[in-house]
Amino acid sequence: MTSKAVKVGEFYELDAQDDLADSAYYNEDLAPTRVADRTWNKTNIAALWVGMAICVPTYTLGGVLTAYFGLSVVEALVTILLANIVVLLPLTLNAFPGTKYGVPFPVLLRSSFGIVGSNIPCLIRGLVACGWFGIQTMFGGLAIHLLLSALSDSWASLGPVGEVIGFFIFWALNIYIVIRGSESIKWLETVAAPLLLAVGVGLMIWAGGKVSVSEVLATPANRPEGASVFGYFFAGLTAMVGFWATLSLNIPDFSRFARSQRDQVLGQIIGLPLTMFFFAALGVVLTAASATLVGETVSDPISLIGKIDSPFWVVISMVLIIIATLSTNTAANVVSPTNDFQNIAPKYINNTRGVLLTGLVGILLMGWELLKKLGWIQSDVSVESLYSNWLLGYSSLLGPIAGIMIVDYFLIKRQKLDLVALYSGNGRYPAFNVAGFVAFLLPVGLTLISLSFDVLNWFYNYGWFTGAASGAVIYYVVAGSKARAVALDEGKPVTS
Repeated sequence: MTSKAVKVGEFYELDAQDDLADSAYYNEDLAPTRVADRTWNKTNIAALWVGMAICVPTYTLGGVLTAYFGLSVVEALVTILLANIVVLLPLTLNAFPGTKYGVPFPVLLRSSFGIVGSNIPCLIRGLVACGWFGIQTMFGGLAIHLLLSALSDSWASLGPVGEVIGFFIFWALNIYIVIRGSESIKWLETVAAPLLLAVGVGLMIWAGGKVSVSEVLATPANRPEGASVFGYFFAGLTAMVGFWATLSLNIPDFSRFARSQRDQVLGQIIGLPLTMFFFAALGVVLTAASATLVGETVSDPISLIGKIDSPFWVVISMVLIIIATLSTNTAANVVSPTNDFQNIAPKYINNTRGVLLTGLVGILLMGWELLKKLGWIQSDVSVESLYSNWLLGYSSLLGPIAGIMIVDYFLIKRQKLDLVALYSGNGRYPAFNVAGFVAFLLPVGLTLISLSFDVLNWFYNYGWFTGAASGAVIYYVVAGSKARAVALDEGKPVTS
């Protein structure tokens, strides 16, 4: 018997037979989610976004925009809200094929970059996720260290060594949850979301009594007097869109479990923009209140709470921060590279091996920081500089991939995928899709030229937008021309 795609209502699932079981591009973990297993409703998907959005980097976004992008506090918060409304477009659009066909991100990329070529954008995306995984694990490890230090003077005496041990404890928690599968992640996010929101509201009320919120919101911008706000605003907007540029690519890794297209769209609209805005606003207010609370301005919530002279509240707060960081890290930074690594060699790398490989790369990327904490090396590079510089800038290079994916599915393939061919490697999808690489490399080349020679500054400054738009247009022209040529050769009507 041969494999075939089976339509179930508005969705498709794959009836895999021996021909696919023997394929080098197929395994059970990358296979399309069966319709019966697509159980995530809009509440689950909203909870996923609440769990991912409430994290230490989100807390610091307001400070990043005011300190580095020359915006006032009100301008920064408006920028964060608008950016997350903007990023909903690629998120919801790229989620559609995942929901309809049940395929994860790497398999969907086979349509636009080729069966083998998909590994290149996959690894680019996966490397960013591994970097974020290492950083978030560092934050989670610090929270574990402060929690245990509040309970034990002996642990507190370990100092930076305790932080390193905390890193590996938190690392193991992440690995365990993701290895258990999608239902484990769904349970964690659903439980964590209401708890985290309640704590956030409580902290906002508490901080409001320590500082004048109206005075905080009235904080002026630090840009040159008389300078136009628009250049600063759009640069900040680009950076904030870039914050979720990674998830706008691999959202099919989660939408493949959605119960319906309506659930994935509503869940993302409900869960993302307001949560990001609220938690970033909380970060601004608490940072302003920190001078009153601990006698100095502290922009990191973990360090701020660690300075509070009350073991009880430190323990409670650290438990909540551990839950928040765990819910962010497992979903945002482990699932994607796990699938990306599987795509390289599905017959040798399954879900468990992919998770362990992700964890190993995360340790290696944070190795310098761990060795620095142990006192074995000296380094001026900080986690904060890695977060604020390299990763956010690198994420802007992902814009072309988002544009290519959207155009390929909606305009070139017209929302029709050949499930069997995506996994067999024998059919309509080539090993390398030239159109995809042309559309990706040209915008990336312009970005690198802009960085290297101080020309076309606008192309880099607005990198996610320019990259996504140029990648989409180039792909439509190149892939559309090829599709028309094939149609003419076969004597078919030209449809694109």
